Amino acid sequence: MQQKLNQEYLEMLERVASALQDSPERVQFMDTEEEADYKTMQDAFEPYLQQVHMEVAKNDPLQLVALEEIMLNAAFEGLFLPRILGYSVLRGQVNDQYKYTRPQDHFKEILSSIIESSNFEFIKKRIGQSVQVGFALSSDIWITDLINDVKNKRLRYYLMSNKQDKYRDVKERKIAYDRYQRQFAKENFHSTDFPTTFSELKVNYPSLKHFLMYRAKHKMDNSTLNTVMDAFINNPALFNTDEHVHIMVLAANFFKMSEEANARFKVVFNKLRVEMPEFIEKYLSFMVEMNLAGLPFDAEADLNAAKVVDKTITDQLTEFYWLAEVVHTKGYAQSDVMEAVRAFYETHEGRSTVNYCVRNMIYSYIYKAIVPLTERQYLKYFEISKIYTGYINIFTNQQFNQNVKDISMEFVQKCLKKFIDKRSRDYQDIKRFVSTSFIDLNFLKDKDVVEMFKTRRKRKVETPA
Repeated sequence: MQQKLNQEYLEMLERVASALQDSPERVQFMDTEEEADYKTMQDAFEPYLQQVHMEVAKNDPLQLVALEEIMLNAAFEGLFLPRILGYSVLRGQVNDQYKYTRPQDHFKEILSSIIESSNFEFIKKRIGQSVQVGFALSSDIWITDLINDVKNKRLRYYLMSNKQDKYRDVKERKIAYDRYQRQFAKENFHSTDFPTTFSELKVNYPSLKHFLMYRAKHKMDNSTLNTVMDAFINNPALFNTDEHVHIMVLAANFFKMSEEANARFKVVFNKLRVEMPEFIEKYLSFMVEMNLAGLPFDAEADLNAAKVVDKTITDQLTEFYWLAEVVHTKGYAQSDVMEAVRAFYETHEGRSTVNYCVRNMIYSYIYKAIVPLTERQYLKYFEISKIYTGYINIFTNQQFNQNVKDISMEFVQKCLKKFIDKRSRDYQDIKRFVSTSFIDLNFLKDKDVVEMFKTRRKRKVETPA
């Protein structure tokens, strides 16, 4: 369930509404009812509404729907409604046919409020794309019911005109949805419901996962979610489901709970770890999925999760997090750490999920070591290459090699753009290194190296006779 809006946010909104109603901008608009004056009022007060929205989204995201419902009040003159209409369009979960998996009541509520607003004529110019995309993702029956609830023929015609025939084609819906998403890519408007029953979990899981992924990826403070997360984890109705395991992965790695909540989490986690079939494979596979989606499974995340894992239980998770603690506390470049990684890796099948997680752990260190280097730090890169060569020999994994090659090539190309004097020591050092190391590692072939460093003759400019 969505949470009620905190009193502090209510008071912030009340101050904005009061200032708006008493403002000279509103007096001017009420006197003229001109679009230019509505725009002046909009420019003056929407930033305040946006600021409140941003604060709630960051600190209390489960209160966003309650906040937006209050913003529908006529005292706000329809300001900021086009924005929250767009947010409601994108919060809905879509299936592989680019249709909502369930009706979007909040979208309907906001759109109905806009339709009924006395300032609709000014607002409608900012909502066309939102209405079209929202309708494209909704069912025909849902749209028909919404339109039939509108008594005014002119308004009904407006809504019907935004139901575009081209969006009957799933390809067109995908194009429209992806394009629309990009417009909001840098904005935080994400919210969700935490399920309490098995049936709710099956329906709400995609939204919940997306919401938690977003906050994990951006390393946001999730302290206000701890109570609902604690209740979710300890809810027996949700045990022994893949979805429950997945949310525990996110919680273990990216949530910092109270000591009491963490103790409860540890009990449930390790109980299910022993009792649930294939728990460990489900856990590790979801880690792989989330890593590919861009979540930062770094030292902080691993060490957070290591606190939840009971290491008196002998299994792959204990082994993995023992190794993770060694790598993260001693450093990936130490020879004894490399030997520990080798010993672990060789006791598991090379293409196993747990070995993927080990490769990813090491690659994240290599990435962070190479990518920030400046061109003048190429000698440091040469030293790092000794370390990643050792891991290449341990893993013998094509994808790992390719990943290291990609960031190495980017760094070398950056250096060659900087050191353009081919007689300089810097250029010659890089050339010697690439000519030996990159060939030994099969990053490049001899002819590729020749091509990279060959001198390109300038074309002669013919002078007119």
